[in-house]
Amino acid sequence: MPANKSGPAPKKKKGRRGRLVLITVVLLLVAGIGFGAFWGVTTVRASYPETTGSLKLPGLSNPVDVTRDAHGIPQIYADTDEDLFRAQGFVQAQDRFWEMDVRRHMTSGRLSEMFGKGQVKTDSFLRTLGWHDVAQKEYDTKLSPSTKKYLQAYSAGVNAYLKDHEGSALSLEYAALDFDNDYKPQKWTPVDSVAWLKAMAWDLRGNMQEEIDRSLMTSRFDQKQIDQLYPEYPYRRNKPIVDGGSVDPATKEFRPKSTANSTPAGIGNAATGLQSQLSSLSKTLDEVPALLGPNGSGIGSNSWVVSGEHTTTGKPLLANDPHLAPQMPSLWYQMGLHCRTTSPKCNYDVSGFTFSGMPGVVIGHNQDVSWGMTNLGADVSDLYLEKINADGYLYDGHRRPFATRKETIKVAGGESQEITVRSTDNGPVVSDRDDELSTVGKDAPVRNAAPDRGDGYAVSLRWTALSPGKSMDAVFELNRAKDWNGFRKAAAHFEVPSQNLIYADTKGNIGYQAPGRIPTRAKGVNGTYPAPGWDPKYKWTGYIPQKALPYEYNPKRGFIVTANQAVIDEDKYPYLLTKDWGYGSRSQRINDLIESKIKDGGKVSTDDMQTFQKDNSSEIARLLTPYLTKIDIKDPYVRQAQQLLEGWDFTQEPDSAAAAYFNAVWRNTLKLAFGNKMPKELRVDGQCLTVRPASDTGPADDLDKLVRECGERAADSAQPDGGDRWFEVVRKILDDPQNAWWKTEDRPQNPGDKNRDQLLAHAMKDARYELTSKLGKNIDNWSWGRLHQMFLKNQTLGTDGPGFLQGLFNRGPWNLGGGEAAVDATGWNAAGGYKVTWVPSMRMVVNLADLDKSRWINLTGASGHAYDAHYYDQTDKWAKGELLPWAFSEEAVKKTGKDTLTLSP
Repeated sequence: MPANKSGPAPKKKKGRRGRLVLITVVLLLVAGIGFGAFWGVTTVRASYPETTGSLKLPGLSNPVDVTRDAHGIPQIYADTDEDLFRAQGFVQAQDRFWEMDVRRHMTSGRLSEMFGKGQVKTDSFLRTLGWHDVAQKEYDTKLSPSTKKYLQAYSAGVNAYLKDHEGSALSLEYAALDFDNDYKPQKWTPVDSVAWLKAMAWDLRGNMQEEIDRSLMTSRFDQKQIDQLYPEYPYRRNKPIVDGGSVDPATKEFRPKSTANSTPAGIGNAATGLQSQLSSLSKTLDEVPALLGPNGSGIGSNSWVVSGEHTTTGKPLLANDPHLAPQMPSLWYQMGLHCRTTSPKCNYDVSGFTFSGMPGVVIGHNQDVSWGMTNLGADVSDLYLEKINADGYLYDGHRRPFATRKETIKVAGGESQEITVRSTDNGPVVSDRDDELSTVGKDAPVRNAAPDRGDGYAVSLRWTALSPGKSMDAVFELNRAKDWNGFRKAAAHFEVPSQNLIYADTKGNIGYQAPGRIPTRAKGVNGTYPAPGWDPKYKWTGYIPQKALPYEYNPKRGFIVTANQAVIDEDKYPYLLTKDWGYGSRSQRINDLIESKIKDGGKVSTDDMQTFQKDNSSEIARLLTPYLTKIDIKDPYVRQAQQLLEGWDFTQEPDSAAAAYFNAVWRNTLKLAFGNKMPKELRVDGQCLTVRPASDTGPADDLDKLVRECGERAADSAQPDGGDRWFEVVRKILDDPQNAWWKTEDRPQNPGDKNRDQLLAHAMKDARYELTSKLGKNIDNWSWGRLHQMFLKNQTLGTDGPGFLQGLFNRGPWNLGGGEAAVDATGWNAAGGYKVTWVPSMRMVVNLADLDKSRWINLTGASGHAYDAHYYDQTDKWAKGELLPWAFSEEAVKKTGKDTLTLSP
């Protein structure tokens, strides 16, 4: 995320220095050291929201009440829809305006206006994608009149708050950055809200990183080896979301009960052997702010619903916990939106999690239905190689002119910069945004006959989110859905990002719907590699019809689990959704937990749902540990650590020494078997190895050709990341001790040797010494939590700001249990280290029998203001797996309410 890397203009140094002194004083005051300088405390507290009494909010038709509970979570009560969303905009601006302001500058490619020249490259890439332009088109041409009214009301509420607040009164970050005197946040617009969905879609865009990674691997591995690193989904072992069903060939409608088999369309491998130097594009993607989480680690989430037949309440229970990057404040914002009396002029009675800067509720429940989301992972983006020259690009044997537009990037403290965005029929030319990218396709062979490539290929991006859609309509339709039919109608408009939607209602029904605008490709094309853009064969052929997308309603098994696994067996479905699913480790564990509970007539309780969310069992430990404990370790120092694994139950509690040691062994196993063999573009930035050049095809024992190569990938997106794809890779070679992957680069493969056991012994030794350096010699002091820590960082000043500012805005660490691909998915990247990179960003359990007995928790708190009481008042409870009571009815909200603010016309 951005920071002010460019420094102040010379004439501002004195003022900036004075501001830094002020912030230092504030930091000391808040820390309890204190100078007695009251104005410092005032600066810190200036932005805290008013939560009691009465304030004027122009434009309201009637008074609106905002009741906050002990954790500062607001519940809004109004008499009209417009009043409700106007108040929502005002209240979110009270708590989170800095986050909103940065977010809208990011989505519109205007970070340089806030943070200076260091963000010009990022802005150029974002302007090339044109998120804000697409959002404007959506608003102008696609969204319903009612949605536009709500967006306008929300914007008016934000702007009413801005009118009376500026500088430190908006947020402490404004004071810390000491913006130029003429800087003032512009008015909020409806398009600022719509554009956020583009950022969300970008982080959930599917397999673009896998396309790049596979292409980069071709410099080191042949096609067979790459296929081994991306194995087929294990349908027989890990159940897909939908058990069966298929598409009726006549009506093109999905039938959940159908057993007809269909030949999958679009299965195959186009451009086999593609060896494209996409490292520069990969670096550019790493630099684009990833609000939801790092690229390449397989963004994930859990959700499941159990029907009343199998619950202690007699009605469904629904759980959801999206896995996103830990950040301060949490990406989510808890809120209730209530019409005092539901009527045609006031339609909403809904509560749940939303995003600051966007009206409505994204995940939650209303008085009739509840819903949750996980990332479907559909392949909705493709990279295209383009044969270009100054006159245009080649397509189907003919030269076509680029579509072009000029973009001016304003730079704080510097001169504006102008860029030209070029687009082909496939999409914007993303390789224009870096000098190195102009030759990104150089020497890239493709199986098809390619034209003379000259200086190389350019790279363009085709992505569904670059076409206007109706996802904002879908948010409001979900909020007011009353039954399954209303839910499915809303889902049909949730085009991007493509999400798994689960459902439950107060009448006892449960369901699942796969929505989204998902492209179709020609037979034999599967989107796993960058495609030749000049060949019409690789152009998208259309989109999967909404009525053909898989769904389930009240399945016989009585529960539905979605956790990024395959949606449906590809042999039973005629359309290609993706070739890059999550591999089903979490989903199958959840299935097993539910089935073990309901067998022999057992019932699932709300407490059980909460317990399932904290399940931290490691599937790869269960698989690999029996092999590790059988290895004859002679070194007593290493043997002492090996003994930790004997009798271990594979759970990953924060205080577990066995979990710490196993995960270190797993990390070192992956490094030895795969990581050290990866091309430098996929290895961790700065980690250097002596290897044979990628272009060297000579004898393996020719040591004279060895070169020193250093990794280039960000630590949280390097490979092998250790996720459940790697579980599957290792599973397939575990019983093949002579497999070539077990051979390390520094040891010949000797006939009769069990290279697997040698490598595992090597990994166990390396892990022992690694943990000794990190946790000490005494294994009794080892714990997984000390190794596996979560830091909450402000995504601007907390990442790249001066150290004392980072201390002001950041919090942590927390020692966590859980792990990669566990249900309690505190993910970490095995190539980069043990730091927590993914977390359950919120958790909820909805009780459809009594909505007031539902439970929820956020990662941090309601407030985005440093040192506000609600800045991170939920984090300790979150880390322990606790949930807060979730009041919904007016009676329950009044009972738990602590502060009430009345907003008057």
